[in-house]
Amino acid sequence: MFIANTNKDREQMLKAIGVGSFSDLVKQVPEKFLYPKFKLPGEGMDEMQAASAMKALAAKNKTLKSFVGAGAYERYIPAALKALLSRGEFLTAYTPYQAEASQGILQTIYEYQSSIAALYDMDCGNASMYDGASSFAEAVRATVRITGRKKVLYSYGIHPQYITTLKTYFGSGDNCRFIQIPHKDGCLDLAGLEMLLDQDTACIAVQSPNFLGLTEDFSRAAALAKAKGALCVAAADPVSLGLFSTPGAQGADFAVGEGQGLGLPLSYGGPYLGIFTCKKEYVRQMPGRIAGLTKDKDGKRGFVLTLQAREQHIRRDKAASNICSNEALCALGATVYLSLLGPEGLKELAQANYDAAHAAAERLCSIKGVNLKFKGTFFNEFALALPCDANKLRSRLIEKESIDPGLPLKDFYPDLGDTLLVCATETKTEDDVLRLEKAIKESI
Repeated sequence: MFIANTNKDREQMLKAIGVGSFSDLVKQVPEKFLYPKFKLPGEGMDEMQAASAMKALAAKNKTLKSFVGAGAYERYIPAALKALLSRGEFLTAYTPYQAEASQGILQTIYEYQSSIAALYDMDCGNASMYDGASSFAEAVRATVRITGRKKVLYSYGIHPQYITTLKTYFGSGDNCRFIQIPHKDGCLDLAGLEMLLDQDTACIAVQSPNFLGLTEDFSRAAALAKAKGALCVAAADPVSLGLFSTPGAQGADFAVGEGQGLGLPLSYGGPYLGIFTCKKEYVRQMPGRIAGLTKDKDGKRGFVLTLQAREQHIRRDKAASNICSNEALCALGATVYLSLLGPEGLKELAQANYDAAHAAAERLCSIKGVNLKFKGTFFNEFALALPCDANKLRSRLIEKESIDPGLPLKDFYPDLGDTLLVCATETKTEDDVLRLEKAIKESI
């Protein structure tokens, strides 16, 4: 239910923020965005005419061959996934508070949690968060609550937007300190970590594969943190876990990630899927929903929402987070995707990503002046050092060749100079890579 603000409500809010009217509040926004004029045809159209007009509009779109990753990945989505996800029973249920009326959606949430916990090699998983960044921030907040400490150490290779989101979760009154751990060739520097770790450290936060594409073994780092009474938060791409060591095996206390790559399309930035898992002893610090398996009075299997005392809608003063919703439909899509692949299929998919990225790196590094920026192992994306301005190269290729060659890293990491983060998933063919190679070679 939505109840609109009254005129009196609006007046009080405007007064509280120090403006006289709504127009004053939004005066910096260009009028064309505030009050756009729609150029609609004078007469109505029938269905066939409307369909024809929409096709003509769609034909004006410019299609790019994209090699951008950076946390959002183009993957092949099996046709069965959309067919299953479109079933009516999955589109109607939202909040499964009444277990007796919501067994279907509760079971899908339980299956999702079980799949993700197994994939990350962790004890417990929740019903999902908004995205990878919110999962990461919530996990770090949990470590601060558990330890009572105010110092957070994070690796150089964590997604920069995750760090920005993390800092917005802590107000100035929290007095938390966020310190970046030095890196060595793009990966966490253990010597630098040891110098920073002390009795005030709540957690170390790491990512593998990291934002630069490099895989990291953080087991030693996790052990060093625990020796000081700190916890370990690890972010990981779920598809990469088909090949590489899991967060649980490396000693993570909380493991998070972005689930978009598990069968969700790239749709103008969302909706995405925040993966959140933890060890059993921290389950009461886990935000969001958890579906549990139980038995009814007749001994039959049943599903319920459990541990709801942690949720914002039950006991706000003791809630782990303000989040009391989840990305249920996206989580179901990820569950279907993982079920269609199975364990062996996931390994094959991860291997295909690894092979595609390494084949692309080999071709691109054959161009004079182009080299890998880092020497470490990478999964499906890699950083290329260029002999030219990365932003200008990208603009030229988009405009002239309809190719987006990757993400320039200078805006995120000024110290890296003209470096391009290039991604090649299983969707990139040999011809696609040859086309990219030719375009770069002719443009630098």
